[in-house]
Amino acid sequence: MDYFLDVILPIPLQKAFTYHITEAEADFIKTGMRVAVPFGKNKIYTALAYKIHNNPPTAYEAKTIHQILDETPIITSSQLKHWEWIANYYMCNIGEVMRASLPNALILESETILSRNTSINVDDTSLKDDEFLIFEALQFQSSLKIQDVVSILDKKRVLPVIKGMVDKEILHLHEELYEKYRPKLVRYVKLDNAFKSEAKLQELLDVLSRAPKQREVVLTLFTLQAQNNKPIKVAELTKASGASTAIVKALIDKSVLEEYHIQTDRVQYEGQDNSAIKKLSEVQNEALNAIENSFEEKAVTLLHGVTSSGKTEIYVSLIQKQLEKGKQILYLLPEIALTTQLVERLQNYFGEKIAVFHSRYSSNERVEVWNNLLNNMSKAQIVIGARSAVLLPFSNLGLIIVDEEHEQSYKQFDPAPRYHARDAAVVLANFHNAKILLGSATPSLESYFNATNGKYGIVELTTRYNNVLMPDIELVDLADKYKRKRMKGHFSDRLIQEMSIALEDGQQIILFQNRRGYSPIVECTTCGNSPQCPNCDVSLTYHQFRDQLRCHYCGYNSAMLKNCQACGNASLDTKGFGTEQIEEEVKVLFPDHNVARMDLDTTRGKFGFEKLINNFEQGEIDVLVGTQMLTKGLDFRHVKLVGIMNADNLLNFPDFRAHERSYQLMSQVAGRAGRTDLRGKVLIQTYNPHHNILQQVSINAYKDMFKEQMNDRYNYHYPPIYRLIKITFKHKDYNKVNLASDWFAKSLRQVFKVNVLGPEFPPISRIRNLYNKNILVKIPQNQSLAKTKEAISKIHNSFNAVKDFRPVRVVLNIDNY
Repeated sequence: MDYFLDVILPIPLQKAFTYHITEAEADFIKTGMRVAVPFGKNKIYTALAYKIHNNPPTAYEAKTIHQILDETPIITSSQLKHWEWIANYYMCNIGEVMRASLPNALILESETILSRNTSINVDDTSLKDDEFLIFEALQFQSSLKIQDVVSILDKKRVLPVIKGMVDKEILHLHEELYEKYRPKLVRYVKLDNAFKSEAKLQELLDVLSRAPKQREVVLTLFTLQAQNNKPIKVAELTKASGASTAIVKALIDKSVLEEYHIQTDRVQYEGQDNSAIKKLSEVQNEALNAIENSFEEKAVTLLHGVTSSGKTEIYVSLIQKQLEKGKQILYLLPEIALTTQLVERLQNYFGEKIAVFHSRYSSNERVEVWNNLLNNMSKAQIVIGARSAVLLPFSNLGLIIVDEEHEQSYKQFDPAPRYHARDAAVVLANFHNAKILLGSATPSLESYFNATNGKYGIVELTTRYNNVLMPDIELVDLADKYKRKRMKGHFSDRLIQEMSIALEDGQQIILFQNRRGYSPIVECTTCGNSPQCPNCDVSLTYHQFRDQLRCHYCGYNSAMLKNCQACGNASLDTKGFGTEQIEEEVKVLFPDHNVARMDLDTTRGKFGFEKLINNFEQGEIDVLVGTQMLTKGLDFRHVKLVGIMNADNLLNFPDFRAHERSYQLMSQVAGRAGRTDLRGKVLIQTYNPHHNILQQVSINAYKDMFKEQMNDRYNYHYPPIYRLIKITFKHKDYNKVNLASDWFAKSLRQVFKVNVLGPEFPPISRIRNLYNKNILVKIPQNQSLAKTKEAISKIHNSFNAVKDFRPVRVVLNIDNY
């Protein structure tokens, strides 16, 4: 009987691909193991075993697999079910979910190897120059990689040359798999067994008397071993003895010392013994009991607690109870910056039970977290991570906490799968029969709507921890201040006055401006021309730090212009302002104080966030200027004043969620102020102080904002009343995008009638040289989501069958908000 294996390949294929396997392989392979398989003409991929059966594929001849890479599955059955749900719900392929989930180091790649065909004699005079260089290199080396050929020929396009040599049968090509994950080995040393006796040791020290540095290393090794019984690292020995690694190496070469390696985890907890969990206040205790009661009836509970109400301490108590049951806990955060601060707090309580998983970790570090989780190790009982942590291999999940659940960072926009981590976490909890707690001071309208409708449980915390007062929020009218000439740069006299008071009192200040760079627009004052990005329909942002013009969409950059490109005059001026400009102005206004900036430009390194947050917590920074990274749940003790530099560019945004997002952002920034005994102060600078949202922020009226926004959502058919599917068309040819999107929209209107909006160009219609055009499909509550997606899939398949439309890329984004 023939056996066949369906595999999931890490590429966007509509179906699983089938391979032929032997009976012995069929007995050994389990779903979730990795296998190396040939695909296409000469590529080898790492695939996941999906299903074993006896039905040969009808459309193609099944190839055999190359090798089995694992002895046990590397994913769990519930994880696979979760992947299937994500692929189905977000209309993508399971291969794309696999690519997003598995750390890169677990997806082996093939590398093309070139070797000489020794069975034929080659007349090297008949070879072209490039071919001769490759042929000559292969005389000295048995094989070359493509990358080596690029270096030898010093050109990027080497494939035509290689193909020519393969056609002439001079070269053989073969693919070689290489394992990307390498365990971390640490070098240790010990004294060679030959010198263990006292006499031999004395003899050795006498011999080494002529080499004082080597003698010092041996004596230091003894001292360290006497102090503790642990193995001695080479790094530890060189540091303690003040010797170089060359001296240690000389002793190893002389067989005086013996070196050996021990495999260790890359991420380790270096802390002290765990501290006791803080005693909850009466209000927190009531909230904790209410959450536990709510969990008895409903799997999902929303914790709506004002900023600084002590939500984290409630999470800690819930985590503790799950640990006592031996369960795993997933703690999701929207921003990597937040993990830095939270990990320290939780490690004080739970020590090395915590694992951290996010994109700033190296591929190898992520593999270690994956393996620890898969094997249910105590090192990974609590996983703290950004959105991708929801795709990890949990086997015994008891609780998921989604902190700051309203954050849009939980939504993945590119590449597929375009999932929302909060919604995916709700489904994941359901697969594990676990509980899920959504926490926020400003919940998203969807979650609050579900809570008020009885779908989720809800618990409210209306007072801050220790009854600290909510910050005093004041709106500053910029139009009036400019008219009365009371502005210095972008600072009103009111803001400067409050900043002076706070700094005199030794307090810290946070200034929020949601634009990075120095200035978003550079304009010629003579002719009005503004430098544009050549790849996108957007003006270039000026970054003073590097004296560069940069595009924030595609990364294009050029040196700052001295003269206008249109009229040639040296009359370029900047308009608008970003975090760099605010930072500079603060330095001029308060030259004796330390100012720092927290945005994408200053936190690029792996520990960029950590350094900034630690410096601010230690009081080394007086004023911190930043973008929305600052808003997300950070806890600073000595911030008295928060300034929002310009609230209007948040409110006047072409998006149905602009007002909800503005409220959330401003409330969250305001929540960073006065988190201890002193009452905080928040100043919001705006040209429109009578705007409803700003009034609601100033009195902390979340429920009023919710009612008003829900009213608009009912009237205009937006979520959470209607669901949305956004379909984006991308191509470098403007006319093709137009034709394709019009055809698609007509087909959709035949099915969905009035609930199709567009096709319409977005405000920035060209990004990375591709034109974008959007269609929005609205789905009423009584309409089946599954059947809607089925209809869209059918139209999409017909669309791909039209030859002219095939080059146009179609992106389906479910719940795109």
